[in-house]
Amino acid sequence: MTDPDWLRLNRENWDDRVAVHVGSEFYDLPGFRAGRSALRPFEPDEVGDVTGKRLLHLQCHLGLDTLSWARLGAAVTGLDFSPAAVDAARTLAGEVGLDAARFVVADVHDAREALGEDLFDVVYTGFGALVWLPDVYRWARVVASLLAEGGFLYLAEFHPVSQVLGEDGRSLAYDYFQSAGETWDEPHTYTDGPALTRTKSVQWQHSLGDIVTAITRAGLRLEFLRERGTTLFQANEALVRVGPDDYRFPPGHPSLPMMFSLRASKS
Repeated sequence: MTDPDWLRLNRENWDDRVAVHVGSEFYDLPGFRAGRSALRPFEPDEVGDVTGKRLLHLQCHLGLDTLSWARLGAAVTGLDFSPAAVDAARTLAGEVGLDAARFVVADVHDAREALGEDLFDVVYTGFGALVWLPDVYRWARVVASLLAEGGFLYLAEFHPVSQVLGEDGRSLAYDYFQSAGETWDEPHTYTDGPALTRTKSVQWQHSLGDIVTAITRAGLRLEFLRERGTTLFQANEALVRVGPDDYRFPPGHPSLPMMFSLRASKS
């Protein structure tokens, strides 16, 4: 049964992660301050030129992806439910001279109310965001309400198929169609750094079918859906490194989709 306090637990957990993530090698804030982009190379290629476009980043965390889009010319707004994360994002924006970037504290489900009448040319959601949402259909309706006519959603995520594998990368450990929230109690976050003090979180598994159906039912038109055989870190023991942030199954091992990206427009 899903913990009824899931939203509080998740917010506290992510508030606690901020101090760890700010100091982690994983997020590499010194490198970002020096000019490193936090975006994956295929993302700007698939989104296209964002110069002068209003871009909203939902669940923006520390704002590295948000500010990377700002460096490419977008007028950015980042939204996150963690006040600590938004404070960190605002500080970082000032440090890198992107003071025009706006960051808002709000749960993603309340984004429409938090942003007033504002509409956006691009709504962007990055890796590891959807597992924190209990209802992707509700999320998709919120996204559609935030888009201007002719605008589009761009979503880049870990493929749900990759989430069912065990640590060995060869066995099935989780149910692909698991829809109930699962409570986790983990002392460490996914980065390097010290242990957390608020260790409980609740996450949901969403099938690719549910994600795409939610988006189209919200009135958005799917332009493309691309599946990739690589991922950003060594998610299981069978993966091998083939690039700075690229891991895949070795030759001779059956290949599975590890990430996907999609673009869906409002017309």
